[in-house]
Amino acid sequence: MATKQLTLENYEEEVENSSVPSVVDFYADWCGPCQMMKPVFEGLSKEFEGKMNFLKLDTQAQEGLAMKFEIQGIPTLVFLNKGEEVARHVGYASEDMLKSKIDSVLKSM
Repeated sequence: MATKQLTLENYEEEVENSSVPSVVDFYADWCGPCQMMKPVFEGLSKEFEGKMNFLKLDTQAQEGLAMKFEIQGIPTLVFLNKGEEVARHVGYASEDMLKSKIDSVLKSM
């Protein structure tokens, strides 16, 4: 499964009504660390398919959702379960670091 773009229109379906937890990558196209994060996020979305939704949110196109989550720096990864934040990581994360964080979040569910 590839990542999906998160918008205000699909937020309820993709996050609040999801049967699995979600991780949202808040990014901007002009952000260097965000571009470095892209292949890591994409790769792990395939590895954790069916266990966690991997969603991307363009902070410039979806300012309202970025403000809702009080995003102050990008990239920011927000881990959600039924719309409730359960964890957050700000800044670039290596594949090993992100995988460890995902495992930790899944174990806490």
